[in-house]
Amino acid sequence: MIKLQVSEAIRACLDKKAEEIAILELEKGSGAFTDYFVVCSGTNPRQVQAISDEVELRLKRAGLRPTHIEGYRQAEWVLLDYVDFVVHIFSEKARK
Repeated sequence: MIKLQVSEAIRACLDKKAEEIAILELEKGSGAFTDYFVVCSGTNPRQVQAISDEVELRLKRAGLRPTHIEGYRQAEWVLLDYVDFVVHIFSEKARK
């Protein structure tokens, strides 16, 4: 089930033309607080927010809401925490 939700988040990123998309699967038993990181970049603050909005919308339709959102207003690094996976959306500047 988690992999389907992660896939939906990735499709949302792709639909909003996110760049440099990476999926990191964290090892079980490593003490990690989540199973996956989805990491991507937007070229400007408006795109970073658009990617974040699309991920939220798609996952909301699937019955998921983030437990925590950070950085949306500044749009340099947005974090969407879905407990089993976390979506990180960076501006190009913040990712480098």
